[in-house]
Amino acid sequence: MLHTIVVYVENKPGVLSRVVSLFRRRAFNIDSLTVGRTEKPEVSRMTIVTDADEDQARRIVANVYKLVNVLLVDDVTHHPALLRDLALVKVAATRETRGQVLQLAEVFRARVLDIATDSITVELTGGEEKVDRLLELLNPFGLMEVVRTGIVAMRRGAKSPSVATKAKVAGTVDDGTVSYSV
Repeated sequence: MLHTIVVYVENKPGVLSRVVSLFRRRAFNIDSLTVGRTEKPEVSRMTIVTDADEDQARRIVANVYKLVNVLLVDDVTHHPALLRDLALVKVAATRETRGQVLQLAEVFRARVLDIATDSITVELTGGEEKVDRLLELLNPFGLMEVVRTGIVAMRRGAKSPSVATKAKVAGTVDDGTVSYSV
Protein backbone atom coordinates (compact mmCIF):
# COMPACT_ATOMS: atom_id res chain seq x y z
CA MET A 1 0.00 0.00 0.00
CA LEU A 2 1.22 3.49 -0.77
CA HIS A 3 1.88 5.60 2.33
CA THR A 4 2.15 9.38 2.22
CA ILE A 5 4.51 10.67 4.89
CA VAL A 6 5.03 14.36 5.63
CA VAL A 7 8.35 15.27 7.28
CA TYR A 8 9.18 18.72 8.68
CA VAL A 9 12.91 19.30 8.93
CA GLU A 10 15.30 22.11 9.75
CA ASN A 11 16.31 23.82 6.50
CA LYS A 12 19.99 22.84 6.64
CA PRO A 13 22.45 21.19 4.25
CA GLY A 14 22.53 17.37 4.32
CA VAL A 15 19.07 16.78 5.79
CA LEU A 16 17.53 15.53 2.55
CA SER A 17 20.49 13.19 2.04
CA ARG A 18 20.05 11.69 5.54
CA VAL A 19 16.33 11.07 5.01
CA VAL A 20 16.82 9.51 1.56
CA SER A 21 19.73 7.40 2.85
CA LEU A 22 17.48 5.95 5.54
CA PHE A 23 15.06 4.74 2.85
CA ARG A 24 17.98 3.35 0.82
CA ARG A 25 19.47 1.50 3.81
CA ARG A 26 16.09 -0.06 4.66
CA ALA A 27 15.52 -0.98 0.97
CA PHE A 28 12.31 1.05 0.60
CA ASN A 29 11.58 2.63 -2.74
CA ILE A 30 10.49 6.27 -2.79
CA ASP A 31 7.69 6.60 -5.35
CA SER A 32 7.49 10.36 -4.97
CA LEU A 33 9.51 12.99 -3.11
CA THR A 34 8.83 16.72 -2.96
CA VAL A 35 10.65 19.23 -0.80
CA GLY A 36 10.14 22.93 -0.21
CA ARG A 37 10.29 25.64 2.41
CA THR A 38 7.28 26.22 4.65
CA GLU A 39 5.83 29.46 5.95
CA LYS A 40 8.89 29.50 8.26
CA PRO A 41 12.11 29.93 6.20
CA GLU A 42 14.10 27.83 8.68
CA VAL A 43 11.76 24.82 8.20
CA SER A 44 11.35 22.68 5.08
CA ARG A 45 8.61 20.15 4.40
CA MET A 46 9.11 16.85 2.61
CA THR A 47 6.26 14.79 1.23
CA ILE A 48 7.38 11.21 0.66
CA VAL A 49 5.24 8.51 -0.95
CA THR A 50 6.48 4.95 -0.44
CA ASP A 51 5.07 1.46 -0.86
CA ALA A 52 4.98 -0.18 2.58
CA ASP A 53 2.66 -2.23 4.74
CA GLU A 54 1.39 -0.83 8.06
CA ASP A 55 4.24 -2.27 10.14
CA GLN A 56 6.89 -1.07 7.71
CA ALA A 57 5.32 2.40 7.60
CA ARG A 58 5.38 2.63 11.42
CA ARG A 59 9.05 1.65 11.41
CA ILE A 60 9.85 4.22 8.70
CA VAL A 61 8.15 6.97 10.72
CA ALA A 62 9.96 5.93 13.91
CA ASN A 63 13.35 5.83 12.19
CA VAL A 64 12.88 9.15 10.41
CA TYR A 65 11.98 10.73 13.78
CA LYS A 66 15.40 9.69 15.08
CA LEU A 67 17.31 11.57 12.39
CA VAL A 68 19.13 14.78 13.22
CA ASN A 69 17.27 17.96 12.16
CA VAL A 70 13.88 16.19 11.85
CA LEU A 71 11.18 18.19 13.63
CA LEU A 72 7.98 16.28 12.86
CA VAL A 73 6.87 13.17 10.97
CA ASP A 74 3.22 12.60 10.04
CA ASP A 75 1.85 9.62 8.09
CA VAL A 76 -1.26 11.17 6.52
CA THR A 77 -2.30 7.98 4.71
CA HIS A 78 -5.28 7.22 6.94
CA HIS A 79 -6.30 10.84 7.63
CA PRO A 80 -8.42 13.16 5.53
CA ALA A 81 -5.84 14.88 3.36
CA LEU A 82 -5.43 16.82 0.15
CA LEU A 83 -3.01 15.19 -2.27
CA ARG A 84 -2.00 16.94 -5.48
CA ASP A 85 0.38 16.37 -8.35
CA LEU A 86 1.47 19.00 -10.88
CA ALA A 87 2.38 18.08 -14.44
CA LEU A 88 3.70 20.06 -17.39
CA VAL A 89 2.88 18.19 -20.60
CA LYS A 90 4.16 19.02 -24.07
CA VAL A 91 2.12 17.21 -26.70
CA ALA A 92 2.52 17.15 -30.46
CA ALA A 93 -0.26 19.10 -32.13
CA THR A 94 -0.68 19.65 -35.83
CA ARG A 95 -3.13 22.09 -37.33
CA GLU A 96 -5.62 19.20 -37.60
CA THR A 97 -5.25 17.91 -34.01
CA ARG A 98 -4.80 21.21 -32.18
CA GLY A 99 -8.55 21.60 -31.47
CA GLN A 100 -8.81 18.09 -29.98
CA VAL A 101 -5.83 18.67 -27.70
CA LEU A 102 -7.26 21.99 -26.53
CA GLN A 103 -10.66 20.36 -25.84
CA LEU A 104 -9.02 17.67 -23.71
CA ALA A 105 -7.09 20.33 -21.81
CA GLU A 106 -10.34 22.21 -21.17
CA VAL A 107 -12.19 19.09 -19.97
CA PHE A 108 -9.41 18.40 -17.45
CA ARG A 109 -9.19 22.10 -16.48
CA ALA A 110 -5.57 22.21 -17.58
CA ARG A 111 -3.99 25.61 -18.31
CA VAL A 112 -2.49 26.11 -21.73
CA LEU A 113 0.99 27.53 -21.19
CA ASP A 114 2.38 27.55 -24.70
CA ILE A 115 1.18 26.99 -28.24
CA ALA A 116 3.80 26.45 -30.92
CA THR A 117 3.43 25.46 -34.55
CA ASP A 118 4.01 21.79 -33.74
CA SER A 119 3.13 21.45 -30.02
CA ILE A 120 0.97 22.56 -27.12
CA THR A 121 2.19 22.68 -23.52
CA VAL A 122 -0.36 22.40 -20.72
CA GLU A 123 -0.19 22.54 -16.92
CA LEU A 124 -2.42 20.23 -14.91
CA THR A 125 -2.84 20.09 -11.15
CA GLY A 126 -4.88 17.39 -9.47
CA GLY A 127 -4.84 13.93 -8.03
CA GLU A 128 -2.38 11.43 -9.43
CA GLU A 129 -5.21 9.54 -11.18
CA LYS A 130 -6.40 12.70 -12.96
CA VAL A 131 -2.90 13.41 -14.26
CA ASP A 132 -2.46 9.77 -15.34
CA ARG A 133 -5.81 9.85 -17.18
CA LEU A 134 -4.95 13.01 -19.13
CA LEU A 135 -1.58 11.55 -20.11
CA GLU A 136 -3.33 8.39 -21.30
CA LEU A 137 -5.69 10.43 -23.49
CA LEU A 138 -2.93 12.67 -24.88
CA ASN A 139 -0.57 9.78 -25.64
CA PRO A 140 -2.05 9.02 -29.11
CA PHE A 141 -1.25 12.61 -30.19
CA GLY A 142 2.41 12.09 -29.23
CA LEU A 143 3.76 13.06 -25.83
CA MET A 144 6.93 15.04 -26.43
CA GLU A 145 7.85 15.80 -22.83
CA VAL A 146 6.27 15.23 -19.41
CA VAL A 147 7.47 16.72 -16.13
CA ARG A 148 5.74 15.86 -12.84
CA THR A 149 6.40 17.34 -9.43
CA GLY A 150 5.38 14.35 -7.36
CA ILE A 151 2.73 14.32 -4.67
CA VAL A 152 2.32 17.13 -2.17
CA ALA A 153 -0.02 16.49 0.75
CA MET A 154 -1.69 18.46 3.51
CA ARG A 155 -4.19 17.35 6.14
CA ARG A 156 -7.70 18.71 5.70
CA GLY A 157 -9.17 21.13 8.21
CA ALA A 158 -7.61 23.29 10.88
CA LYS A 159 -6.07 20.48 12.92
CA SER A 160 -2.59 19.87 11.60
CA PRO A 161 0.34 18.67 13.65
CA SER A 162 2.61 21.55 14.47
CA VAL A 163 6.37 21.66 14.58
CA ALA A 164 6.13 23.32 18.03
CA THR A 165 4.27 20.24 19.36
CA LYS A 166 7.15 17.96 18.33
CA ALA A 167 9.68 20.29 19.95
CA LYS A 168 7.81 20.13 23.27
CA VAL A 169 7.60 16.33 23.17
CA ALA A 170 11.04 15.53 21.81
CA GLY A 171 13.33 17.83 23.68
CA THR A 172 13.95 21.37 24.69
CA VAL A 173 13.87 24.51 22.65
CA ASP A 174 16.96 26.67 23.05
CA ASP A 175 17.20 29.79 20.91
CA GLY A 176 15.03 28.30 18.18
CA THR A 177 16.74 24.90 17.88
CA VAL A 178 15.50 21.55 19.06
CA SER A 179 17.64 19.15 21.04
CA TYR A 180 16.70 15.46 20.96
CA SER A 181 17.36 12.63 23.30
CA VAL A 182 17.56 9.55 21.09
